[in-house]
Amino acid sequence: MKPVAVIILNWNGAKLLRKYLPTVLAGTDAALADIVVADNGSSDDSLEVLSQEFPQVKTIAFDKNYGFAGGYNKAIKLTTGYRYIVLLNSDVRTPEGWLNPLYQYLEDHPEVGAVQPKLLHDRDDGKRMFEYAGAAGGFIDKHGYPYCRGRMFEAVEDDHGQYDGKDIDIFWGTGACLMVRSELYDKVGGLDEDFFAHMEEIDLCWRIHLTGSAVRIVTASEVFHLGGGSLPQGNPRKTYLNFRNSLFLLYKNLPVKDGKRMLIVRRLYDTLAFFMALAKLHIGDAKAIVKAHIDYRKLKSRYTCQPQENLLKTFPGAQRNIVIDYYLKGKRLF
Repeated sequence: MKPVAVIILNWNGAKLLRKYLPTVLAGTDAALADIVVADNGSSDDSLEVLSQEFPQVKTIAFDKNYGFAGGYNKAIKLTTGYRYIVLLNSDVRTPEGWLNPLYQYLEDHPEVGAVQPKLLHDRDDGKRMFEYAGAAGGFIDKHGYPYCRGRMFEAVEDDHGQYDGKDIDIFWGTGACLMVRSELYDKVGGLDEDFFAHMEEIDLCWRIHLTGSAVRIVTASEVFHLGGGSLPQGNPRKTYLNFRNSLFLLYKNLPVKDGKRMLIVRRLYDTLAFFMALAKLHIGDAKAIVKAHIDYRKLKSRYTCQPQENLLKTFPGAQRNIVIDYYLKGKRLF
């Protein structure tokens, strides 16, 4: 049996499948991995496209949209026997040989639980620019704000090799392309389905760290991500999920006392974000922030097993305040 399953979760993405799936098939070592597409209850012609145009791909069809987290969990449960799984977005272009460095790194480093490649923006003009959703590896600051080597808030760097050859520990790997040991994925409980979508990969990586395993970037591999394939930036639904899930992330993964202190600060920052949205007349985003906090308060009681260890006290980069760095000090680079 092949050691790797590359699992693509699709929802109403027939056009993306036609554009990107051929690159995955062409760029992936067929002796190393099977390609699996899990359809998350699409209402377009995705299943017909898969059946007629990609019969060589294993297809799983769900009855409804279970979200990013739920869809992947269900697909992984049905895709058994593989040592490694790759979560790959349907809007990712993979060049030839992209998977081999990731696979070999995990084979050679048993202390590492998950790896991501360098994530670049898939552009028509050929410009090498990092992609927002993961760039050259994800970090988290002292108040729980995610940032990346190559991306600080909305400022995204050009890639000119500044992070190449530095396969360092990162706090989180991008859900656009994340390779995980199957046994470890099961051990930590997979993706949190209460998140539905957005920030669930940060939560997964946090729990992987808590087991003592590392998460790393492998820059010898790179893929190209379109981004915004499901919910584009500026969509109030995306705003809601990001704000609510950020609160979930901190509440469930920090010791109780530390979590309480941090969440007070985050509420202050989120209040500022609310007024900024109003000032910009982004009424949908402002409403989404309020709803995120209301729903967080309603739902947080489901998390009752907070850890004793605060990773943000020791992890490199977690002592930064990127809000101050970005908005007051004008720092735009990692």
